[in-house]
Amino acid sequence: MLEIIAKKRDHGELTADEINDFIEGYTSGRIPDYQASALLMSIYLNGMNFNEASHLAMAMRDSGERLNWPAELGPLIDKHSTGGVGDKISLILAPVVAACGLTDPMIAGRGLGHTGGTLDKLESIPGFRVDLTATELHAALLKSKIVINGATGSLAPADKKLYALRDVTGTVASIPLIASSIMSKKLAAGINGLVMDVKCGQGAFMKQLPAAQELARTLVRIGQNAGVKMTAVITNMDAPLGLAIGNSLEVKEALAVLHGQGPKDIRQLTLALAAHMLVLGNKAKTFKQAYQRAGQTLNDGSAFAAFRQMVTVQGGDTRYVDRPELFPVSQQQVTITAAKSGYLAAIDSYQLGMAVVKMGGGRLIKGTPIKHQVGIVLAKKVSTAIQKGDLLATVHCEGIDDDLLIEIQNAFQITAAPVTAEPLILDTINS
Repeated sequence: MLEIIAKKRDHGELTADEINDFIEGYTSGRIPDYQASALLMSIYLNGMNFNEASHLAMAMRDSGERLNWPAELGPLIDKHSTGGVGDKISLILAPVVAACGLTDPMIAGRGLGHTGGTLDKLESIPGFRVDLTATELHAALLKSKIVINGATGSLAPADKKLYALRDVTGTVASIPLIASSIMSKKLAAGINGLVMDVKCGQGAFMKQLPAAQELARTLVRIGQNAGVKMTAVITNMDAPLGLAIGNSLEVKEALAVLHGQGPKDIRQLTLALAAHMLVLGNKAKTFKQAYQRAGQTLNDGSAFAAFRQMVTVQGGDTRYVDRPELFPVSQQQVTITAAKSGYLAAIDSYQLGMAVVKMGGGRLIKGTPIKHQVGIVLAKKVSTAIQKGDLLATVHCEGIDDDLLIEIQNAFQITAAPVTAEPLILDTINS
């Protein structure tokens, strides 16, 4: 292991055997955290070429079992996001495609750095299980066509260990580590197609478009090599998605969208990603046709019904789905108001994401419990005209210090001149 660390430290290319040896050793416990951390930092600083990233993805895929699904489920098409602030798309998207007849065994993750985690959000619903076994996954899919679950203990166990270690060692924002982590779980899950939502901007791990495009191409190529149909959509994360940031707050916003309400950007991105999934799964011939079909499920209630069915199958208390006011609320709600008039030119999504983490809505230390009720709810979106004293956001907290409130206040940039919001979808890369 020392030789492998030194080789990557000195910009060398790791062989498939060296990568396999590292993954086997770390998964079994033979290689300790401190050596794995050293290699992760070497990869973060010096990178990996495509062959190394592909070998790493396959090694992590093969570190545990690989799921196989009954043929009657049809093509299995999934979606994955590289992580954003306010990104509750999966909670809406999975029910939408299920209502259109598509099957999706979604293997999701927890919060990573400043970004929220789909599993943490779903665990806001009392009783909701994200630890279904392979047998339970089969049964759940047969009943509801969708399931959102964590990687089982036997599914890509190497990635599960490395994922947690990256979160606390400053090695998250690495293209080969992100790509191999995502694809190891997705390939082990036995899917036939995958739509990637690659975030780009201030609140994303990829801050600039060229880096996001490189990550998208890496993901697509790894999937292609494994025989999986791929589409990568690069989306804007300079500002938070929707209005709610924080676990149970985002679940409530997702429920609003499932009832045909909620923020327009959430609906737009959900339907765009759903359309790509439906085309990959042969449920529609064109993107336009698929987009319209997906939108109908939000209007006629069938997507909400699919979400409710998923919650039932995974053990969640559907009373919270039917009556979102039952979700616990934080002890305090503190308002953030505009210090001057003008136009809301920018909202620093990274700063707001980190503020929610510091309030307990995410993790600074591996294994820390989550406070599901804390978060931030925006009152304005970028490009809106602002008057001095207008409400910008409400902070839901369990006690908060003045320094953190100042950080949140400073996340809102107000200018005298009007601004135009950037487009939500920046690029699309297909197989």
